[in-house]
Amino acid sequence: MSLISKSQASLLTLSRYHVSKYVSKVRRYSEIKKKCYDIVVIGGGIVGSASARELILQHPGLKIALIEKEKRFAFHQSGNNSGVIHAGIYYKPGSLKAKLCVEGLNLSYKYLDDKQIKYSKCGKLIVATDRSEVGRLLDLYERGVKNGVKDLKLLDSKEIKELEPHCNGLQAIWSPHTGIVDWGVVTQSYVSDFEKCGGDSYLNFELNRFFESENAEYPVTITNSKDKTIHAKYVLTCCGLQSDTVAVLTGCPEEPKIIPFRGEYLYLVPEKSNLIKANIYPVPDPRFPFLGVHATPRIDGRVILGPNAILAFCKEGYKWTDLNVKELKEIINFSGFRKMALKYAGFGLKEMSRSLMTPLQVMQLQKYIQDITTKDVESGPAGVRAQAMGKDGTLIEDFVFDSKPGSGAIGSRVLHCRNAPSPGATSSLAIAKMIADKMKQEFKL
Repeated sequence: MSLISKSQASLLTLSRYHVSKYVSKVRRYSEIKKKCYDIVVIGGGIVGSASARELILQHPGLKIALIEKEKRFAFHQSGNNSGVIHAGIYYKPGSLKAKLCVEGLNLSYKYLDDKQIKYSKCGKLIVATDRSEVGRLLDLYERGVKNGVKDLKLLDSKEIKELEPHCNGLQAIWSPHTGIVDWGVVTQSYVSDFEKCGGDSYLNFELNRFFESENAEYPVTITNSKDKTIHAKYVLTCCGLQSDTVAVLTGCPEEPKIIPFRGEYLYLVPEKSNLIKANIYPVPDPRFPFLGVHATPRIDGRVILGPNAILAFCKEGYKWTDLNVKELKEIINFSGFRKMALKYAGFGLKEMSRSLMTPLQVMQLQKYIQDITTKDVESGPAGVRAQAMGKDGTLIEDFVFDSKPGSGAIGSRVLHCRNAPSPGATSSLAIAKMIADKMKQEFKL
């Protein structure tokens, strides 16, 4: 056996230590390069994508990922809506919805121009068809003025005809800056901006668990249904229809609960598309929880009519046949839903009837456009609205953010956007700025 000196042995031991330390360091940096991020944004709808984009613009030195459970971005609400660019008329003055919509409209038009994304500023008429609606219409006009909506105008019946020859009404609000765009295309543009700035995006990543990792630098580990993991310092969730489910995974309460309502549209047959040039909306009735049927020209040239509002039998229930027994039981067992269903039972039955019998939906439209008949319509698309609800049955209309700062490394490092209702798409760039500012403040980015 060969003998070595004490000094040689010490050098060998020291060498092994440095090699081991070097290998450990290489592995660690390799992991960081692959799956460790300063911020992970969960949810590739329009709000999540806009927020990821804004975060990387504000913090170009941070490593940021955007993950989405579906095979493409804007798969659900962001890609299945009417495509309206809202002006901010309906919302309570002083609310986040009002502020962010007006700001978001201006940011949206600038962005669309900069990116040369096709849109049309076709305007909107909110039409009172009988005397009982005129008072509410005037109140709505005052609300829009208070919200800072530009260039609103009150029209009489003659002026309505000048703008929309086939539309009938006693009085109307004209909003010339309301427009239409494909929000799915806009969402993909946000993702492209994010990726060009160095962000990583992942599709088909359906998370199923958060847990605290041993890595103090990246303490939040996110796993998906295929046992793949991503490590993060901080997390933002913008999960739309699944926002309550994801929030509960980090220790947040179930409320606000997301109740899915399907909205079904009809198409106006192409040869009758000339009947409608602008968005034509009803005057909201405060007795009912949803706006009601309206007419919207789309950027692809088609005109959609609707939507109704009926309970979906699962969170992603785009058809009557889409059913998830577990999710449906959770909806029915939620006290808030039962209270709301009881309160609006008559309204709900009418909406279901309109879903099953097209002539009933056409009758709603004939209040404004008498020339439309059942022969002029055909089945159109459907979307599912993520309606946030309290346990008392209240429909939550404003934005809701949530975190659990007292629940350890995970809760203190996750911010949930739990409710981003319509006009969430119009407001997306403004919401993103607010979220980025909130994360900078809470997480000291």
